[in-house]
Amino acid sequence: MTVLVASDLDRTLIYSTAALGLTMPDAEAPRLLCVEVHESRPLSFMTETAAALLAELAADPAVVFVPTTTRTRKQYQRIRFPGRPAPYAICANGGQLLVDGVPDRDWRRQVAARLAEECAPLEEVHGHLLATADPAWLRKARVAEDLFAYLVVEREQVPQEWLKALTAWAEARGWTVSLQGRKIYAVPRPLTKSAAMREVARRTGATTTLAAGDSLLDADLLLAADAAWRPGHGELADAGWHAPSVRALAEKGVLAGEEIVRAFAGAARTARSGPGLGTLGA
Repeated sequence: MTVLVASDLDRTLIYSTAALGLTMPDAEAPRLLCVEVHESRPLSFMTETAAALLAELAADPAVVFVPTTTRTRKQYQRIRFPGRPAPYAICANGGQLLVDGVPDRDWRRQVAARLAEECAPLEEVHGHLLATADPAWLRKARVAEDLFAYLVVEREQVPQEWLKALTAWAEARGWTVSLQGRKIYAVPRPLTKSAAMREVARRTGATTTLAAGDSLLDADLLLAADAAWRPGHGELADAGWHAPSVRALAEKGVLAGEEIVRAFAGAARTARSGPGLGTLGA
């Protein structure tokens, strides 16, 4: 039996300084391991316990650990998880499938064909973002992997009316809008983490899939898995989002990441013992 573990990264497995959520007394704070450095500065962390658990999980020959992220390939490759490198990784919200670190060209062609058939072109959406965003709160505008666009904003200054109007405009053109921290993403609706996860499951022969994520862009991934978890923070938690196969954790911040890895390990053991999928998320 092969168990596929597909996990979102930022604010699910790894945490920036601002997202750590260390609300306990200093003397009780967990020891942290830096797993990402950017421009010579530490950027993302896990607890040492979570890192050790993840290394043990990834070393299990019956488990395929698949980092699954909206990050571009370049952004993803800054991360240094403990243990052996993941044989598969899903980047760009499912638009890039990396096999031993190399983009899979066949997968990219399949994605491009589906987007061309089902969605308004990226140029139209990117142009709309630039035309309607207010320079007073817009900090950066980016296109990722020629697949989707996002804005870096001063979140507190973004009018809710603008965000609602953008969401409605995008939905009519086959796109989804998601606000994550200081970033507003516009992503084609068919560009999903779940589709890429199913492809990796097909290639590896995985019989059980586990997943975790915190944002609205992760919802399809969580619903596609046999069992899934979301932390006590993030878009899904703020929206009170629930599903029968998804366990909502109480933990927030970096300790939620530790609990998610612990849940993955326990569910993988349960799946191999074969008592039935209904117990996996317990």
